[in-house]
Amino acid sequence: MSVTDLVGKSRTWVNKLSSCVTKDNYGGRTRKCGGEEQRVSTRTVYVGHHQAPETDAYVEEKFCDNRIVSSKYTVWNFLPKNLFEQFRRIANFYFLIIFLVQVTVDTPTSPVTSGLPLFFVITVTAIKQGYEDWLRHRADKEVNKSVVYVIENAKRVKKESEAIKVGDIVEVHADETFPCDIILLSSCNDDGTCYVTTASLDGESNCKTQYAIRDTSSFNSAHSIDTLQATIECEQPQPDLYKFVGRINIYDNNAEPVARSLGPENLLLKGATLKNTKKIYGVAVYTGMETKMALNYQGKSQKRSAVEKSINGFLIVYLCILLSKAAICTALKYVWQSISQNDEPWYNQKTQHERETVKVLKIFTDFLSFMVLFNFIIPVSMYVTVEMQKFLGSFFIAWDKDFFDEEIQEGALVNTSDLNEELGQVEYVFTDKTGTLTENTMEFIECCIDGHSYKQETAETEAFSETDGAQPQPGRAEKSREQLFLRALCLCHTVETQVKDDIDGIVEEAELTYISSSPDEIALVKGAQKYGYTYLGLKDGRMKLENQSNEIEEFELLHTLHFDSSRRRMSVIVRNARGNIFLFCKGADSAIFPRVKRDQIEQTKVHVERNAMDGYRTLCVAYKEYTREEYREINRRILENRMALQEREEKLAKVFDEIETDMNLIGSTAVEDRLQDQAAETIEALHKAGMKVWVLTGDKMETAKSTCYACRLFQTNTELLELTTRTIGDSERREDLLHELLVDYHKKLIYGFPKRRSIKKGWGEHQEYGLIIDGSTLSLILNSSQESTSTNYKTIFMQICVKCTAVLCCRMAPLQKAQIVKMVKNIKGSPITLSIGDGANDVSMILESHVGIGIKGKEGRQAARNSDYAVPKFKHLRKLLLAHGHLYYVRIAHLVQYFFYKNLCFILPQFLYQFFCGFSQQPLYDAAYLTMYNICFTSLPILAYSLLEQHISIDVLTADPRLYMKISDNAKLKWGPFLYWTFLSAFEGTVFFFGTYFLYQATTLEENGKVFGNWTFGTTVYTVLVVTVTLKLALDTRFWTWINHFVIWGSLVFYIFFSFFWGGIIWPFLKQQRMYFIFAHMVTSVSTWLTMILLVFVSLFPEILMIAIKNVRRRTPKGGLKVSEFPGTLDNIAFNPIPVYLDDAIVQEALNPGIYARLLLQFLVQPSDLCSWQGYVSYRGSPTHYALPTNLTAYLECRLYHQFGPLDSKQWLEVYKNVNRVLGIC
Repeated sequence: MSVTDLVGKSRTWVNKLSSCVTKDNYGGRTRKCGGEEQRVSTRTVYVGHHQAPETDAYVEEKFCDNRIVSSKYTVWNFLPKNLFEQFRRIANFYFLIIFLVQVTVDTPTSPVTSGLPLFFVITVTAIKQGYEDWLRHRADKEVNKSVVYVIENAKRVKKESEAIKVGDIVEVHADETFPCDIILLSSCNDDGTCYVTTASLDGESNCKTQYAIRDTSSFNSAHSIDTLQATIECEQPQPDLYKFVGRINIYDNNAEPVARSLGPENLLLKGATLKNTKKIYGVAVYTGMETKMALNYQGKSQKRSAVEKSINGFLIVYLCILLSKAAICTALKYVWQSISQNDEPWYNQKTQHERETVKVLKIFTDFLSFMVLFNFIIPVSMYVTVEMQKFLGSFFIAWDKDFFDEEIQEGALVNTSDLNEELGQVEYVFTDKTGTLTENTMEFIECCIDGHSYKQETAETEAFSETDGAQPQPGRAEKSREQLFLRALCLCHTVETQVKDDIDGIVEEAELTYISSSPDEIALVKGAQKYGYTYLGLKDGRMKLENQSNEIEEFELLHTLHFDSSRRRMSVIVRNARGNIFLFCKGADSAIFPRVKRDQIEQTKVHVERNAMDGYRTLCVAYKEYTREEYREINRRILENRMALQEREEKLAKVFDEIETDMNLIGSTAVEDRLQDQAAETIEALHKAGMKVWVLTGDKMETAKSTCYACRLFQTNTELLELTTRTIGDSERREDLLHELLVDYHKKLIYGFPKRRSIKKGWGEHQEYGLIIDGSTLSLILNSSQESTSTNYKTIFMQICVKCTAVLCCRMAPLQKAQIVKMVKNIKGSPITLSIGDGANDVSMILESHVGIGIKGKEGRQAARNSDYAVPKFKHLRKLLLAHGHLYYVRIAHLVQYFFYKNLCFILPQFLYQFFCGFSQQPLYDAAYLTMYNICFTSLPILAYSLLEQHISIDVLTADPRLYMKISDNAKLKWGPFLYWTFLSAFEGTVFFFGTYFLYQATTLEENGKVFGNWTFGTTVYTVLVVTVTLKLALDTRFWTWINHFVIWGSLVFYIFFSFFWGGIIWPFLKQQRMYFIFAHMVTSVSTWLTMILLVFVSLFPEILMIAIKNVRRRTPKGGLKVSEFPGTLDNIAFNPIPVYLDDAIVQEALNPGIYARLLLQFLVQPSDLCSWQGYVSYRGSPTHYALPTNLTAYLECRLYHQFGPLDSKQWLEVYKNVNRVLGIC
């Protein structure tokens, strides 16, 4: 029985056969591939729905249609599904329970008081989610109803996109989007290629070349394509955009089918757009929700911020307070009623039976009633406000013009708004090197051939210039090796060419444009071009190049052994015009040296290490020549494994590994990758902000180490600790040597490192240590089972890392980068981590870290697509963290603390009132006030504050990184600040109640001589409450805008208007008109006005006193000598005096822009800030200076320019004299 005969509709039957057959829900069937030992689930697609020849059974398979459904709800399930999702949140469920209690139990407040806020929150969230889903419905309809053309019976048939089925032959024209995942069969180009852009999938805007297999490329018309008889066997749908495994079987005249392998280069993805190609034909293999685009709709795993965790902790505390209040009041009620004279009122006296009845049920209902009365201590609207703050606040990053990059014409991108505040809590920064710290703009510098180093003298030179004393006139052998090396550079790559003007097949050098996903390859091809070998392109499987004699050479491209991060190399197998077959291979020295003949390594190795120490990126080049018999066997093995549908990549890697052995080393290349603008300044600022920066790169150690010095990750006084194969060797004792080295480093750091770091002194006052580790040593640490006396390798390693100010991890695989991040996340204290990178190999660490930053780089947009935030350059990280992160954290921390503060102020008088009403559950406030407090009266001011507040200006935060340290480690949401806010609210709530109580004794009368009643008393307390909490926020506001003024004063005006409106009308739907004219009567009393003013002042007095003390301390020196005006007086120019205080404790650090910021803030400035820079100034002696240091000059330029505009040379000379005079005082 054939495997295809086993396919049926019965799931049970299929499950019984699962031991030999695998079948999925979409009709996939099993095939046994050549060389495979296991059976795998695949799908078979019949091209054009043509029945295969009789030799192969035809089985009709059912696949999903081409409808795209990105929406979450339908008209029928929106209400129940949305409500279910919202009530899964603990807070919403809690208030639902409170509402049900109010409905079912006789509670002191109306169900409206909790039901209306809950309804508001649920409704706003439902409207938001419903609107977003409606937009998705509309987008889905636009896509599903779009017009496409399919080939049926040799004719073009017009269809809607959703009607496409798997197996349909689709015709797509230029600038059209592919309606489903399609295997390219043919195009209007003779070579069967087409160009596509995948910007909507991965953000890459450059054109990519896709290929049709040669056997189908000639079927380029509707009539011919309909005659094609073929089946496609491919893997089941999976979301990876860059992986595809399949094969096509082509039948011709009932002969044996011709099988060809299919890969990602043959697949056209739904959502991609056809460019620079008039027309293509393809067969649909994945449709609808099985397309790779649809499978990528599912989002990344949810990350929780530290603020969210703090909120949950505070909620537990306030829930305990709520339960305690309810329990206390319930207990005291029955204690109070146990006294006979304090029993129920005469009109509600208990019967004897009621007195003897068990009180358990009554006690429980009373407890629930008190919970309802005090439930407003839990802020229901805080969650909505926090979500709105995060969502609206994220736009400030996208709108920041400083993040806009002129080169790519893009700014910052926010992929998630849930982690805004986490940007202000970062402790560890993990960064890639190439394309992140460097520009990823490669320039060919020099090369080494057979141990001789060559550099190009001029851009026009077309010959090598030796730089190491080699023979001036190379012999024929040397010349042949040079030419072989240049041919290798021209052939061993995946570079594509674009020609602007191609006239009669004549291509001029200037017309060529090279395109590749790897800037290294373009640099090498351009380097060969400068030396006289020009790569002209690939056409019909033949690579053409022009040599130094202007002759065209052709090479047939037989196989490409692609690069990946595990192999660290790539190869091509080509055949020249004489029939000779060569393998050319290039890659990292660690990947090439073990695969070449040993006697050829030493001379080249010296040049590679020297170039790496100079900071250049190095690659080694090798070749091997095959006989026809050897190639025949190699070709058979490659084709056989390329046809595999299971573990194709692993099998090919094994074959490639066997092929790329015993090669001949030709030489090496050196390519320069310049450091990005302000990368060094950014890393230095991150260090001063208290963050530890780790560089995780796949480059060799020497190159990465040189870059780390250039970007100031390592300072000249940094002592480097090395854990690499160079220090532990490759012997059998390497694990023992590693153990000894780890223990030595551990002892050195434990006894030589200060126990704590001062915020004021930063990192600069003790010996700094840096660590270098490579991938192989890290693998040994992670996989070792040997343990020391108290802990294992991994723990000792992490303790060493924590003590180091900077760490360099080189030769890292993508998975190892993620492992490093995970290890740091799990150390004691769970520090907040941030990863930043630009390439696909950085995605794993970006997803693993708390915050992932993607660079919109030149190696695609996979990192930006999978990140939480994306920025154009590494330098933008400084402002993103130091300014935006700082402000986001301070704002949301204040929002959270303020919400709990104002709600405790709100409920505490209600609790105290129970002691004066016999614990009868009588509410102090009217139901309308209970409902409107969090929704209208106090919500907008704090929302505006949390969006706009700048307690310190953005420029100052960016300039002075040490301000970041003051909010680190969740400083604003620790238990200390929380308790301060809690005691402050308890104090103010007590003042509200007892102040009104004592001032509202019998002396407070209305005009008619009556004493104010219960509701007047409660309204007075409520008014003082609203005014106080609003003015408290006004006192906290440092950055005033018209929006702040509008919402703060507008809220107070709205409260007054509402109170008059609510109490000025007899409402027919109310049984009791207890608030009628209450507010109007209250405000007519002079004693009420005096009471409210006095209580507001007394409540805010501690806050006002603290602000005054802070301002005085900020302006008062701590001691020391006061220096007169700095930098002095110029002719015709008067400087504003800047008081500078000299303290005995000198902090040796170079002046940075933060000094200017601190001067503006009137902070203390140390003398070293003004007169100390690297080795030029002595504190006690006379300073030695030849010219002002760059950083001090920058400060003066900034200071003077803002005051007087640009200065001329004479004025600057006077500035130098005055600065020198001040330095002399130091």
